[in-house]
Amino acid sequence: MKVRHVAGEDIVITQSPEAADMTKVIALNESALHLYNALQERDFTMQDVVDTLLETYDVDADTARRDAEAWVAEMQQNLMITD
Repeated sequence: MKVRHVAGEDIVITQSPEAADMTKVIALNESALHLYNALQERDFTMQDVVDTLLETYDVDADTARRDAEAWVAEMQQNLMITD
């Protein structure tokens, strides 16, 4: 999957594995895009996501953990990452 910049939005277009004609457009905000770019095409742990957020944004560890868990869950739900 590749991120595309369309009409001022950063989006990813995914295809459903169940049906080739089913697609989904997913808009990424700034932090989601940063995580996606930083962690794509490699194995990573939840701690890697937390560390990336802590290194990039002025947030405490608890906030980074919650945001990391939410980001991973969203990416899994949209089949952009697997366990």
